[in-house]
Amino acid sequence: MTPPIEIDLVKMLWAVGLMAISICLALWQKLGIAGSLAIATVRSVVQLAVVGYLLDAIFDLKQPVAVAGLIGLMSLVAAREAKNRIGKKVAFALPIVFGSILVGTVLILAYVTLIVVQPDDWQSPRYLIPIAGMVLGNAMNGVSIAAERLTSSITNKAKEIETHLCLGATPQQSIETYRTEAIKAAMIPSLNTMMVVGVVTLPGMMTGQILGGVSPLLAVRYQLVILFAITAANLISTLLVTQALSRQFFTPAQQLNT
Repeated sequence: MTPPIEIDLVKMLWAVGLMAISICLALWQKLGIAGSLAIATVRSVVQLAVVGYLLDAIFDLKQPVAVAGLIGLMSLVAAREAKNRIGKKVAFALPIVFGSILVGTVLILAYVTLIVVQPDDWQSPRYLIPIAGMVLGNAMNGVSIAAERLTSSITNKAKEIETHLCLGATPQQSIETYRTEAIKAAMIPSLNTMMVVGVVTLPGMMTGQILGGVSPLLAVRYQLVILFAITAANLISTLLVTQALSRQFFTPAQQLNT
């Protein structure tokens, strides 16, 4: 199999031209997003360039502490982004979101690395960091959707919840329906992706591996591993975050506090 075609600086400039076309179209149609597109383009280039140099250094170091530190930092950034999407201020929201994302990611990362992939060196950043990045990104989206949906439901349905409490329901029983709906909403993107993968879409990881010269069948197997890992981590993280956040809405006397 021939080696992958290298994308040099000139080709990258042509790639940036795609965003230039998008910005011109946005200006022409007066969509009001030209500035956002320009900022997003610059941020993408800068952030990925920095990450590229950082990963190159970590790959050379091959130190577990550096790998763990990077994953921890990625989890914190993901938690802050997810927390910012929660419309209502909730006590201890950042620690709750961070813990939920980190636990879900670490559990699935350990399972995939030690049981599924089984590299010669389980601490290898070549496997840990890319898998962690994909799992974290999706866990962040799932957690933000679930947290926002749950907090909004509890706030908007306060009277119904208080009625359940007056009738003898526990706090968790009074919001169980809203918690279930929040988790289901968070799982929709993962389920939709799995339902149409290979039929409507070819996922980025699989496409990247094929372009990099990997056998399509091997790329498919790796993509399936990632899809299952993302879905499991998403579910674990949303279960944890909804459970923890829901407790913040009730006093020790089991009264609703919105």
